[in-house]
Amino acid sequence: PNMHIYFLVLSLCFFASVVESYRDLGAPNWSCDADLMKRSKTVPTSVHSLRPADIDIIAAMGDSLTAANGAGAEGKDVLAIAIQFRGLTWSVGGDKTLDEHITVANILKKFNPDLFGYSIRTGSANVWETAHLNAGIPGGHSGGMADQAADLVRRMKDHPEIDFINHWKLVHIFIGGNDICSWCRRGDSENGDHYRDNLRTAVQYLKDNMPKTIVVLTGMIDIDLLRRIDNAHLVCKEIHTFECKCEQNSTISDAALSGICHDYMDKMQELEDSGEFDTSDDFTLVIEPYLETTTDIGRNPDGTPNMDFFAPDCFHFAAYGHAIVAKNLWNNMMQPVGAKSPANLTDDGLPPICPEKKSIQACPFIRTTKNSADCSKY
Repeated sequence: PNMHIYFLVLSLCFFASVVESYRDLGAPNWSCDADLMKRSKTVPTSVHSLRPADIDIIAAMGDSLTAANGAGAEGKDVLAIAIQFRGLTWSVGGDKTLDEHITVANILKKFNPDLFGYSIRTGSANVWETAHLNAGIPGGHSGGMADQAADLVRRMKDHPEIDFINHWKLVHIFIGGNDICSWCRRGDSENGDHYRDNLRTAVQYLKDNMPKTIVVLTGMIDIDLLRRIDNAHLVCKEIHTFECKCEQNSTISDAALSGICHDYMDKMQELEDSGEFDTSDDFTLVIEPYLETTTDIGRNPDGTPNMDFFAPDCFHFAAYGHAIVAKNLWNNMMQPVGAKSPANLTDDGLPPICPEKKSIQACPFIRTTKNSADCSKY
């Protein structure tokens, strides 16, 4: 029996070493000023007065990046790209603690331990026990966002722990990579206007059907950046031939590929600039442009691409990549509209920033267009 116990312990230790062997990034002992960590004294009536601790429900919409395909893959196991590691995704992943793995959900749990909706472990979007309010679907296009929005509304209304009318909700959206990857074959049906209108339909559905909500929309990344990885790693180039045909289409110039990405960014920006989602106190849309404005991939000290950022297919984010992107997303959420910093995909060793400490000029809230223009009203 003792020998059996020995081998059991040995096996468990081996298994633990396997599942934890990938690189990760946490924010050990991170905290902010005690006053900034508190909820508002009364439940805010305005979306522009939301402290991070006021968020009760977190949710996400998107594609395989939101599903975190391959995020926990070991080594060069390309087959593991099929596994959806939802608990590691940068927006709503709830695996581990913030000390071990940075996600927006793990940061918000420091403000509100009762945060609800974050995804855990692995599984597809329709497995409630793990996905919770992560509605991201691998292969998703912008045209599917309205269905994901309706799915989230249904999930929230049906769950007994969610006070659908009174709980403040944060919904993160990131979509567009698959649109870009098929754009060169579909032409005008995948242009910037089409992309913007698909997003508008989805966000309008949320506005009409999900009270007390802030929608955080991560801006598109320039897919042309992937070609810098292809140039350094030929195996990545071969894999991308299947994953993103337009990125690998040799007849598409760097300028053309970058151009359609920036067209998407410009058209998306119209949704914020128009003010169409700022017509009520209990809903707003904020575009976080950290990926839009980044100009390089993550680098090693010697200047080579840091492949730890990517899953084995050199396209999806690894756990380490999700953590770096999460920190940049959070930082943008704390920065005023018009003064948001570009993503630094090379880890700078700095912790996530804190909300501004309340003073005459500071603003302790999740930043929106309105409180960025004048926080004193809120």
